[in-house]
Amino acid sequence: MANILIVEARFYEHLNDLLLEGARAAIEAAGHTHETITVPGALEVPGAIALAADAYDAFVAIGVVIRGETYHFEIVAGESARALMAMTLDGLAIGNGILTTENEAQALTRARRTEKDKGGEAAKAAIAMLELQKRFA
Repeated sequence: MANILIVEARFYEHLNDLLLEGARAAIEAAGHTHETITVPGALEVPGAIALAADAYDAFVAIGVVIRGETYHFEIVAGESARALMAMTLDGLAIGNGILTTENEAQALTRARRTEKDKGGEAAKAAIAMLELQKRFA
């Protein structure tokens, strides 16, 4: 049984609740335990995972970034994904469930368990990466 940390950037509460529901359900269905911590935004998610790297077996990044009128969207979306990928390449088991969408409707479709269930998919990805990590250790 693995202990998985869900790190959520709680900016859009109603969307995060949906993502968390899917992630928690997938982790529990696989027989693992989980804890959740909250950070201010998507850029802080990789830092929180780095700080907790030695304390958990795998990680699920959760958040929503919706395009606005400025370049900030590209920075937040790109840099959070880049940092998560860098840690994955360093050997951490991470599932990236940070949604990057054009609008709230797209985010809702991706967050709902009855539709795309990206929270659940991110948790399953983290578990799959953990299994690979153990296989090649």
